[in-house]
Amino acid sequence: MTAEFSSAQHANGGGDFKSWTGSDAAALQARVEDACAQALGFLDAMQADGEPRGVMRASPAHDPVEWPGMLLAGTVHGVMALRLLGGVLHLRGGERTDLVGWIERARRPNGTFAIAGMNENDVFKKPDRDETWRYIDFQTTNFALGAIEALEPLRQPQLDFVEPWLDPLILRAWLAERDMRDPLQEGNVLVNLGSFLLLKSRQGRAEEKAAAKAAFDCIVDWQARLQEPATGFWGVGQGLGATQMRDAMAGSTLACHLHYALRRPLPHLDRAVDYALSLSPPKMESAAVDAALVDLLVHAAMISPYRGGEVARYLARMLDALLDDQNVDGGFPDMRAGTRRHDGWQRGYAERQGLSNTYATWLRCTAIAMIADHFWPGWKAWGFRRMIGPGYRRESGR
Repeated sequence: MTAEFSSAQHANGGGDFKSWTGSDAAALQARVEDACAQALGFLDAMQADGEPRGVMRASPAHDPVEWPGMLLAGTVHGVMALRLLGGVLHLRGGERTDLVGWIERARRPNGTFAIAGMNENDVFKKPDRDETWRYIDFQTTNFALGAIEALEPLRQPQLDFVEPWLDPLILRAWLAERDMRDPLQEGNVLVNLGSFLLLKSRQGRAEEKAAAKAAFDCIVDWQARLQEPATGFWGVGQGLGATQMRDAMAGSTLACHLHYALRRPLPHLDRAVDYALSLSPPKMESAAVDAALVDLLVHAAMISPYRGGEVARYLARMLDALLDDQNVDGGFPDMRAGTRRHDGWQRGYAERQGLSNTYATWLRCTAIAMIADHFWPGWKAWGFRRMIGPGYRRESGR
């Protein structure tokens, strides 16, 4: 059910459905509403037996007895999906407090979060073991803090682990060691550290706030020097093939969040839009890549009218594809073929692709919500993440 647009549409790059011909806006809104209701039903079905309300299995195949640590992953992704779709409002105050307490059981003394059972011999991301664990710890912590913020927005997290990066010499040396041959991995690491620094800049002593803000600014300045003008992305070897370009796009979309958070101009964004539109017609890839593509186009349309009508048409087709990808149980899959493992786990928890899971349900619902909010501002009170990283959408205004 692909919508058609009139030639006069999107003079300002926005998404006014009043000028659509073909698919009726009300009917498409009804599809989105139905998809959200089904997704909430799936999340409710993932409730883990004997645990506080809101503790979720990662998927229907997840056995919490065999893999208890994966309850953390299932829960934090599921909670952020609940926040997005309004389901957190159904949790009473005491239930939210109990759920936050349950999540915080996975917090280490330094403030990072860890998935129990994720052991040294079972993980792989980078040749450097320290960098492997930094990636995993940062990912887990960003998602855990995002879930806690969704439940108790005023809670101030413990961020002792961030302190080394407040030293300008340490930070600059660390940035110099980033391996931009892997822009997807590095994009995640950078946006995660940036998210922690933003939190740190809003709490604690004045000098710590100032140091955190200076560290955040340093990362953004470093990024600005390394952006590739021909593509608008970061990363070495982007021209080597489709996979390299896709990874550069997905990692760079996250890197853009640091600029959005500061309302800094983002050079060469038009080139990034050109790449995204070259991928038409949309086809479902991984939940993370698809969400990054939508993120890129929606934020670009907020900032610039460049190719606004084409962006809107692409997003309309993407919305159809996303809605069509929902499983009968109401959840969404990551991909349709292969084996799905939790990020960073080489020999740990695994399940077949195609199954609904809380991670993909959160990201694909986020993509749906971003497109819907682009076309119908104010139609629904979407609960996008406030923390930069996956699920984040900057507030309106250029």
